[in-house]
Amino acid sequence: MPELKKTDAASEFTVAFWGVRGSLASPGRDFQRTGGNTICASATCGERLVIFDAGTGIRELGSRLLAQNKIRRIDLMMTHVHYDHIEGIPFFGPFFSPDFTINVWLGHIDGAATTEAAIRGLMRRPYFPVGPDVFRAKVAYRQVEPFAKFDLGDGVAVRTSPINHPGGATAYRVDYRGKSFAFVTDMEHDPGETDPSVVELVRDVDLFAYDSSFTDEELPEYRGYGHSTWEEGLRLRAKSNAGAYFAIHHMPFRTDAEVNAIEAQIRKRHAKSGVAREGDIARL
Repeated sequence: MPELKKTDAASEFTVAFWGVRGSLASPGRDFQRTGGNTICASATCGERLVIFDAGTGIRELGSRLLAQNKIRRIDLMMTHVHYDHIEGIPFFGPFFSPDFTINVWLGHIDGAATTEAAIRGLMRRPYFPVGPDVFRAKVAYRQVEPFAKFDLGDGVAVRTSPINHPGGATAYRVDYRGKSFAFVTDMEHDPGETDPSVVELVRDVDLFAYDSSFTDEELPEYRGYGHSTWEEGLRLRAKSNAGAYFAIHHMPFRTDAEVNAIEAQIRKRHAKSGVAREGDIARL
């Protein structure tokens, strides 16, 4: 798994993947190399930490954070609140520690008027025994407007774009000291068209992670599910002049062998791109 440790310089920008599965966790021998945890990634910008989504992978990240004494402020960027992206929230250790300040960010979604309402909707009886009032961290719930640009401080800048997913979802880009990373998952593209807003969001980024749930061949069977393909990830990279792209949100039925075959096809077309696996680290 990725390690959280003191950086040698404030300029270090590191991206780590703690969970890369979509829809449902995938335990078992055929899924071990890719990893079975659902979506969670983090960007360490000097002494600041930005987390993207809170699938089951966030539990291990939380354990690592509790074991270190450097990072104390966290910004959790939620793309949306379908289960595979939020089911780790009640098990994220820093929420239960007074040592942490945590900002939870969420764009407009159907069914919840505010970010706090969405989290309370997750943690309520009969589905969960306690609500977020048990959190001991200093938690602030923040709303993300479409196409927002905001400064987190310490040189960390964020841009957003709404993306096409049932109920609504948001993509994020983080810029820090001349480096950049974008997190674009749970979006469906129209075949033959690449969303110009997403192209602009990832334009010239060093790396972006992209929803690659399906293949172009599979997509017609899953129209309306709100997901994209690894081939579209490559097309988006080319149109945006991004440095590299990593495929994420691997479907629960996608075995290690199948993920490896997809990565081989991606690398054949762009050597710096590939797939994200649980435990992968990219230093920008």
